[in-house]
Amino acid sequence: MKLTLEPSAGVPVSEQIVNEVKRCISSRAARPGARLPSIRQLAAEHGISRFPVIEAYDRLVSQGLVDSRQGSGFYVADSPLAGMAGKGWSDPSLAEDLSDHILQQFNHPSATLKLAGGFVPESWRDLDGLTQAIRHVSRTEVDSVIHYATPLGHPELRRQVLTRVRQLGIEAELPQVLITSGASQALDLVVRHLLKPGDTVFVEDPGYYNLFGLLRLHGVRLVGVPHTPSGPDPDAAEALLRDHKPKLFFVNSVLQNPTGATLSPPVAFRLLELARRHGFRFVEDDIFSDFQTHFTDRLATLDQLEHVIYIGGFSKTISASLRTGYLVADKALVKDLVDVKVLTSVAGSHFAEAVTATLLERGAYRKYVERLRLRVRQATASAILRLGESGWQVFCEPAGGNLLWARAPGIEDSRELGAIAERHGVTLAPGNYFRPAGDATPWIRINTACVADPRAVAFLQEAGAR
Repeated sequence: MKLTLEPSAGVPVSEQIVNEVKRCISSRAARPGARLPSIRQLAAEHGISRFPVIEAYDRLVSQGLVDSRQGSGFYVADSPLAGMAGKGWSDPSLAEDLSDHILQQFNHPSATLKLAGGFVPESWRDLDGLTQAIRHVSRTEVDSVIHYATPLGHPELRRQVLTRVRQLGIEAELPQVLITSGASQALDLVVRHLLKPGDTVFVEDPGYYNLFGLLRLHGVRLVGVPHTPSGPDPDAAEALLRDHKPKLFFVNSVLQNPTGATLSPPVAFRLLELARRHGFRFVEDDIFSDFQTHFTDRLATLDQLEHVIYIGGFSKTISASLRTGYLVADKALVKDLVDVKVLTSVAGSHFAEAVTATLLERGAYRKYVERLRLRVRQATASAILRLGESGWQVFCEPAGGNLLWARAPGIEDSRELGAIAERHGVTLAPGNYFRPAGDATPWIRINTACVADPRAVAFLQEAGAR
């Protein structure tokens, strides 16, 4: 297999390798079972580091195009073309590009500014409060360092979560609260238990790309409902219900990812009425709840969990490393989901749950979140002003959170912005990543914490000038 690479072409070497291997496969120049050059060999032939080769081969394996055989090397998979076009993506390259974007977020430290990242900067976190809670738990709850958590989760953390959701007006009881390894596990448990291959679900368009991948992994059919500054378009949802029977409707109702929009009460009531008439449930992802300055009614507040499964977590605020989330639903469903959790992961991290419970119980978390909201609000206001000065349009002005959905003038496909961003050392996520069918869009997600960086300023100005 002969690969042509141009290290000075301005395209990451790992991406060139992936594209070259795909070209060989699609053109049949590389047949199933063909051996790829070894990592050492390919690096030596082209005078490059082994790291981009390793990254490229890992991507190819994860996409089902290449098999890794321990002690032997890498080979073209038996059915590589199925990996390129058989996973439900309208654009066969979208899944691969999206996987690359997800991986890029974890390349830390990095020379590029991740303008589309979803993380709160490390310097904004309450590191002192976190380390104090860790020391306290290490001294007083030795079991948490060694043993499994209980399947339902740390008792004190469950009580703290119950208090929090009751403050939102959700009248739940303790048996309805399940602690999970982040909101991602909560979503995964719901998908595993309630959906089967071939089922249809409604999702927001644009929406959370990792959820889209999870659903496709389970063979679920996605139908996108257009998202507005007031939430999912109820007229569009009602029209789609004439042709589709979704089992679930996944919504991010507060400070929605990626738009930053918050569900309005009139839209919420209409959507709940559709759920009652058509017999589907909402899965309400409220992961950004604590960024909201003034709480508004959730679907779960208005419905009291009759047609809603409510999900939240602390990874966006406390620590992505601790991975603590929660799910609140009717008792029968929670009991079933505990069984799924035990079978798939046994239990969560006792230590992470104990640390999170300590932060909540001692009041350190409340004080930290108050400071965080103020800092995020200031960064977002400044970012909106800077975007406007550069000629950009903002989808809506969020009532909190650090995400904006914005577009540059004269750009109809945000993928065109990639080359401009790269010149300024900026990494973007084209807006089509956030669309369930991968359709082109002029919009991109922007993390407001990054907008003041000189690299972002230069990129925004050049893109706006076009």
